[in-house]
Amino acid sequence: MEQIKKRSKLLAAALAAVLFVFFSACGGGGSADSEHKGQASVKDDVSDANILQVAQSLDDFSTLVAAIEAAGVQDAVVNAGPLTVFAPLNSAFNKLPEGTVDELVKPKNKQKLAFILTNHVAPANYPVETLEKNVRKGRKLYMASGNYLEVTKQGDDIFVGGTKIIKSVHASNGWIHVVDDVLVPKE
Repeated sequence: MEQIKKRSKLLAAALAAVLFVFFSACGGGGSADSEHKGQASVKDDVSDANILQVAQSLDDFSTLVAAIEAAGVQDAVVNAGPLTVFAPLNSAFNKLPEGTVDELVKPKNKQKLAFILTNHVAPANYPVETLEKNVRKGRKLYMASGNYLEVTKQGDDIFVGGTKIIKSVHASNGWIHVVDDVLVPKE
């Protein structure tokens, strides 16, 4: 009987925690912003920054952040992970044909933009050492878009999908590898 009481108390506590998180994320707890009501809108000033928060804090990723928000995939990049994001700089988006970004962020192209962005996200933990191991073993990376990207090494430089990783940054939910090309998937 005592075990049943303990289980009931644990279930009640777990349910309360789930409801608190749910209502907080949906705006009921006052911790979510008014525009987006998902996981990305939950405010947390205590934990280390997640991938989206790191990108939002750097001006060089303003186009990426705007694209993530336009595609509505912000919850995916704040997920507990681990995730690895190959994050294009603003200069990478500037390399695309003129008007491409403006066209992609239109609501009618939300699905296409989300597909392009998920081609930059690997649902796994890929620090540089693991990427190098994949190069040695000839493995490709599975991306959230469903595509695979080749990882290669030239000298000391690692390339994914043909673009060089410029810098790597650890975030609370995975890795950000900075790239200077948009990894446009073949449809």
